[in-house]
Amino acid sequence: MARSFRLEDMRYSTKVIGTARVTGLAAVFALAAACGGQAKMAGSPESTAPAPSSAPSAPSSAPAKPQFNPPAGAVRLPASKVDGSALPKEFPKEVYTYQGGKVLIVRAEEGGCGHALGDSVEQTAQRVVVDLSETKAQTGQMCTMDLRHPVISVPLAAPLGDRVVVLKQSPPR
Repeated sequence: MARSFRLEDMRYSTKVIGTARVTGLAAVFALAAACGGQAKMAGSPESTAPAPSSAPSAPSSAPAKPQFNPPAGAVRLPASKVDGSALPKEFPKEVYTYQGGKVLIVRAEEGGCGHALGDSVEQTAQRVVVDLSETKAQTGQMCTMDLRHPVISVPLAAPLGDRVVVLKQSPPR
């Protein structure tokens, strides 16, 4: 006995298969576009051209890569010697002395295109006030939304000794 087919069932199957093919192709094209379009296909003229190896590199105006570990020989100050009460709760309050106490190494915060800055804005016999800030991102520049905690150095006029380090934060400059 022959099985009968209904036209409506066939249309539905065609639509499902057609949709799956279109969706699959769209996914392939989206994936290729997400890869940036920089990849060279094998056998294409660009893939066989040798890369210039002796071309001089242009000087970079980008700031130095941030350091995330204090230098060897730096000594961490105990929490009793650091006043970070003016900083947001999540901000790191980590301070080290370096080079006989003449340099403070401070854990700062930066994000996106900004870069951490630190200045000693007050040095008395009782305390050293360090102002932490960040550079502003350039207008129209795309920046990541990450948060980094590099260490920065802050030179002092005299060794820290028994003075307390007070950390404060200014708006980006």
